[in-house]
Amino acid sequence: MNAVPGRFLILSAGMGSGHHAVAAELARRLEAGGGRTTTVDVLDLLPPGIGSGLRSFYRSVICRMPVVYAGLYTAFFRAGGGPRPGSAPLAALAERRLLKLVAQTRPDVVVPVFHLAAQLTGGLRSRGALPVPSAVVITDFAVHRQWLHPGNDLHLCLTRDLAHQVRRAVRRPAVTSGALVAPRFHAPAPTVADWQRRLDSPDRPPVLISTGAWGAGAHLAQTTRLVASAGYRPVVLCGTNTRLRRDLSRIAHADARGWVDDMPGLMAASRALIDNAAGQMALEAMAVGLPVVSYRPIPGHGREGARRMAEHGLTDYAPDPWALIRALDKLTASGPARERRITTARSLFSGAGVLPLEALVRLEALVRPG
Repeated sequence: MNAVPGRFLILSAGMGSGHHAVAAELARRLEAGGGRTTTVDVLDLLPPGIGSGLRSFYRSVICRMPVVYAGLYTAFFRAGGGPRPGSAPLAALAERRLLKLVAQTRPDVVVPVFHLAAQLTGGLRSRGALPVPSAVVITDFAVHRQWLHPGNDLHLCLTRDLAHQVRRAVRRPAVTSGALVAPRFHAPAPTVADWQRRLDSPDRPPVLISTGAWGAGAHLAQTTRLVASAGYRPVVLCGTNTRLRRDLSRIAHADARGWVDDMPGLMAASRALIDNAAGQMALEAMAVGLPVVSYRPIPGHGREGARRMAEHGLTDYAPDPWALIRALDKLTASGPARERRITTARSLFSGAGVLPLEALVRLEALVRPG
């Protein structure tokens, strides 16, 4: 069969940096296979001011009012009986602009990589208003109900178990894509020696502490002091939060950093990652071969995702400070425990990748009239 290049419209979301990272890797792989891609932020398809307001609100509750986000997650995202609020009314506000964009770019497949976009395309497909298939790339281990809309044609999931969960929930096809991580995280890092010199910790194994793009997390100073007191060098990734970086820089033995472009090199020079979101950074660490420990995850999808990663045997989940130090002692030391964790985590990258999206284009070409 001749190759069908395909045109793909990818719907991302600027909620941190993880969804954009997945969208970029999707685009890279699809274009490497001859496809053409257009990526847009679904928040930009909402009426003026709503998308930016939603982003600001989400950032505020994650960074300053996590208990509020926990309540919102329980109400809007977790499964439950009886009438439940959802994001479909919000997604409907973007329908007109999405359909206009589809008419302009003429994609063969629309690919949401954010749950609001999945509600948007699912609603349109269920009414027959979106003329091309929609294939949702689920980026979370916590597959909450806002990811799931039976109108979407296909779902790409991180693991086989998650794909099975999605198939049962929506009675629609779901496949195992595996984690979509850029090639630089799989290749040897040429800058690892430079990072080792910069960290300068011969007697203190470097341990990364992730706070996401916005520098969010609970009791980060306590965690940093705990890790330092256990004989490690805590390297705190503060993202764009300059105040957090300034405050943590005062802690003895801590190395607080802002936005880091060369994450593969820094990860390769470190011995473990303390993660709090079960997001793209945890997946990138697994690709590098850096063991991950979840500790004090952000509420909602972060906490549920962290537990699911641990249930899959991909990470450790530390419920208290002593469990965190025990996990670090086990995983930073060279030996069977570390190697088993690295090997298990790398199984995440053996899925079908973007092949199901390319197959969907070929199928559409066969059934399309004319």
